[in-house]
Amino acid sequence: MVPAPLGEAYDYLPPEGEEPAQGAFVEVPFGRLKMIGVVFGEGKGGVPEAKLKKVIRCLPVPPVPEVALSFIEWVAHYTVTPAGAVLKMLFGNAKFIEPKKKDSFDCPAFLPDFHQPQLSPDQTKAAEILKQAVRAQKYSATLLDGVTGSGKTEVFCEAIAECLRQGKQALVMLPEIAMTAALIDRFAARFGARPVEWHSALGDRQRRLHWQAIARGEAQFILGARSALFLPYPDLGLIVVDEEHEAAYKQEEGVIYHGRDMAVARAHIGGIPVILSSATPSLETLQNARQGKYGHVVLPKRFGVAQMPNVDLVDIRKYKLAAHEFITPPLFENLKQTIAEGRQAMLFLNRRGYAPLTLCRKCGHRLQCPRCTAWLTEHRQSGRLHCHHCDYTIRLPEKCPACQAEASFAACGPGVERIAEEVEARLPGARYAVMASDTLEKPGAAQELVNKMSAKEIDILIGTQIMAKGYHFPSLTLVGVIDADLGLAGGDPRACERTFQLLQQIAGRSGRGEDAGKVLLQTTAPDHPVMKAMIKGDRDAFMEIELAEREAYCLPPFWRLASLTVSGVDQAQVSRTAQTLADSVPRLEECRVLGPAPAAFAKIRGKYRHRLMIQAPRNINLSSILKRWLTTVKLPRNLRLSVDIDPYNFM
Repeated sequence: MVPAPLGEAYDYLPPEGEEPAQGAFVEVPFGRLKMIGVVFGEGKGGVPEAKLKKVIRCLPVPPVPEVALSFIEWVAHYTVTPAGAVLKMLFGNAKFIEPKKKDSFDCPAFLPDFHQPQLSPDQTKAAEILKQAVRAQKYSATLLDGVTGSGKTEVFCEAIAECLRQGKQALVMLPEIAMTAALIDRFAARFGARPVEWHSALGDRQRRLHWQAIARGEAQFILGARSALFLPYPDLGLIVVDEEHEAAYKQEEGVIYHGRDMAVARAHIGGIPVILSSATPSLETLQNARQGKYGHVVLPKRFGVAQMPNVDLVDIRKYKLAAHEFITPPLFENLKQTIAEGRQAMLFLNRRGYAPLTLCRKCGHRLQCPRCTAWLTEHRQSGRLHCHHCDYTIRLPEKCPACQAEASFAACGPGVERIAEEVEARLPGARYAVMASDTLEKPGAAQELVNKMSAKEIDILIGTQIMAKGYHFPSLTLVGVIDADLGLAGGDPRACERTFQLLQQIAGRSGRGEDAGKVLLQTTAPDHPVMKAMIKGDRDAFMEIELAEREAYCLPPFWRLASLTVSGVDQAQVSRTAQTLADSVPRLEECRVLGPAPAAFAKIRGKYRHRLMIQAPRNINLSSILKRWLTTVKLPRNLRLSVDIDPYNFM
């Protein structure tokens, strides 16, 4: 099999005098090209030997373990994706496979007991359960469910230490690359060495060296993004999925998969334990724990003297703010007091840039991306307007393209840059910094901000959800959420769950030291169930309400969903093809077909999109049904069909 979007392996003759083993990397002629492929097994024998091409050579690289080959085939079936496309993720890049003469990489040697931390009784009990799972050397899935600041990382580090003591490889998965810098330092302090990293921010040489060290089994402890799951581990003994609830684990392009779910599948196929860690577990994971499919380990209290912060709502409707103001008087007074007392604050708004919409005051024309169904976001620092879907960018026009009025554009609504501008104007002595994905482009930028916060060189940290996870600032006592309702709009069935999780995570940055913490949520809907749950601090009651609604509407985790999206540049052709596709869906009594209809973002990167949604009971093998059906469907060559099992993006 070659790393290309092809659904089957091809027969070849072995090279002279060699018999490549299963999993061996080989160079083969493929059409007019030479490609590196992987031996999946014996040939099928359906092609006359005289027509078979011969393997050019075997590469001096350890073979892909059988469990990794099985995982590739399983993922391909589950996601309804050609197996060759999944194999490509194992490669990372064909250039990584073969060592170069000048390559030199000293793998860190880990000492599992290098630094034994002081654990609380709750942590000790939880750690022992996880260590027992590692010692059992068989499949198990355990939810590590602890409030923010309860020390979940120290607990799963004990399981990692147990895995390393057994001489096996341990993988920790993270949803965001920006989190790696903070965690690496903690792991280095705990184990006496830095883990081997795997994510897209690494250079090609680093990735090649790390890939080879992992494939040889020399890399014992790996810290990576979701793609790290597909590497050819010869002796993987443990997988930890940190912040398992995060939507960032969902891969939306190429092979569409959810990293958390595939981690559980990889653990099951390999007969090893997997730990899912979160302060706000996903409903899917909670339901599996309640049904006994997963173990459930709970850390109900913060570590040490730290207490959970007090959460208050600020009803924005009660205050008449100036057009350029978005911080209400209660939040502003708390900000002033916090800074005066020498403590730190965090202002959260999950919106990058300066303003999400720019319109003409004279005619009302809105500046929109020509390639997407999306407004252009103003980024005042760069002086440009950006589309966050396709990266289209322009300078602010001097004249309105609709009415030709000059200097008539107004910025509508706030982004984090605009909040920073307001802080600078209203609190001129405050030291602030902005933390968002577009302000952390340089390597080490996140760690630099973390270091400044830890050194108390920043009074107010302003940012998006990238700052909501994993960071520990003992002097941070105030968190203000500018628009707590932001995630509740739209047609996403997970909107309430995601908003609650995000607010819980950002609230959890407050009061992690000796001083009490406070959280102020600015909202226009104080009676919304999410806001009530935040005030009461009753996560479980909120989750019960959400579960009941999901069950009533036949949504996950009680039913299965699959999304089929037809896309192309001809809107009429896309619409016709989507309807033809819907008409040919096999009618099963248990399944429901919704649509087709234009996607919420009907046009992305110049392509129109129409979508079908299929609902099925959990006992239905939805992947098999779709695979059988789609083999009978032939789409025009200029259109693309994207299949998403268990969709997370409904836009």
